Amino acid sequence: MTPTARLLNPVLIVGCVIITVSFAVRASFGVFQIPIAEEFGWLRTDFSLAIAIQNLAWGIGQPIFAAIAEKMGDRRAIILGALTYAAGMVLSAWSVTPFGHQLYAWLVGFGIAGTGFGVVLAVVGRASTDQNRSMSLAIVTAAGSFGQVIGAPTAEWMLTFLPWQQVFIIFAIAILALVLTLPFMRAPAQISKAELEESMGQILGRAFRDPSYALIFLGFFSCGYQLAFITAHFPAFVTEMCGPIQPGGVLHSMGITTTSALGAVAISLVGLANIGGTLLAGWAGNHFPKKYLLAAIYAARTAAAAAFILLPITPMSVIVFSIVMGSLWLATVPLTSGLVAHLYGLRYMGTLYGVVFLSHQIGGFLGVWLGGRMYDIYGDYTVVWWIGVAVGAFSAIVHLPIRENRPAQPVAA
Repeated sequence: MTPTARLLNPVLIVGCVIITVSFAVRASFGVFQIPIAEEFGWLRTDFSLAIAIQNLAWGIGQPIFAAIAEKMGDRRAIILGALTYAAGMVLSAWSVTPFGHQLYAWLVGFGIAGTGFGVVLAVVGRASTDQNRSMSLAIVTAAGSFGQVIGAPTAEWMLTFLPWQQVFIIFAIAILALVLTLPFMRAPAQISKAELEESMGQILGRAFRDPSYALIFLGFFSCGYQLAFITAHFPAFVTEMCGPIQPGGVLHSMGITTTSALGAVAISLVGLANIGGTLLAGWAGNHFPKKYLLAAIYAARTAAAAAFILLPITPMSVIVFSIVMGSLWLATVPLTSGLVAHLYGLRYMGTLYGVVFLSHQIGGFLGVWLGGRMYDIYGDYTVVWWIGVAVGAFSAIVHLPIRENRPAQPVAA
């Protein structure tokens, strides 16, 4: 079987569906921060730690599920991921202690890994031609943004007439339904002869010895920190820090009458803006060096975050920041995964990207946990914002020395 020359194909479409649903649920957790904390009288740190653990588990699980997919089959890995994800949601719905939420967050995080980028991007990458691969990866990444567009507002809407526990159950059912799409996901194996002759251990060893791979790993840290912090804490941040919605104003006329609704809409706008930003990154990745594109994205994120926290926080500044940050949100994913595939081949792309993604999720863990911890200590998120600015600048710098060419393979004796 050879990869299809068509950009749109069944593997790409099913991959988009899986990523959309998986990320819609994941992107909604920030909406539950205040309802759950108020119901049980928890500190902000308690539920924040559960989301932080979820991000860490996602990072640890990503290379594991990618390896399962490469050894046992993509669809089996996705089925296992969906079952784990749904189980974590159901058990969390019945948990009444911080420890319970933090424990079941491991299941949710592993489930996201099994239905997330590490597995799906590798499948789509193998089903795409060299000419289509960067854009195909961008389309799947943009589907995750679409999930973010619908996830937080859907959760906010359902919370107006359902308890949060029932919303968790509904989301678990939606995740299980993903299994019905898998018969249409059959990816060809697009592997060179040289890749066939190398074992997973050999390719991993070659990557781990390459300084460029280490720089990619380090650079992805800030992406996870910034994205996870904003996803988990931005709705609550907007609710508490933003000025009131003015009656008769533009936002009020659009039906946004409370800062709580504005927080959910902000997350949705991030996802909406990112659809265009990610597709643009996918196109640019076919025409320009990926390392310079990544450095530019991280530099722009850093500037946007610094400007937002320095300027007065108003409903309109929240909207503007959401659109600007959204255009840069997941634009790093097709470029980073495409760079890994370009440097080390397609056969073990999922595992190699999964290892890099672990750095992303370590950053995500710290962004979410520090957000809750610093809020409980200082009563606001200012320190966490400035840490995000610093690590963003670091990522912009470390991408510049990456050598964007395949390292020489060892010559057989």
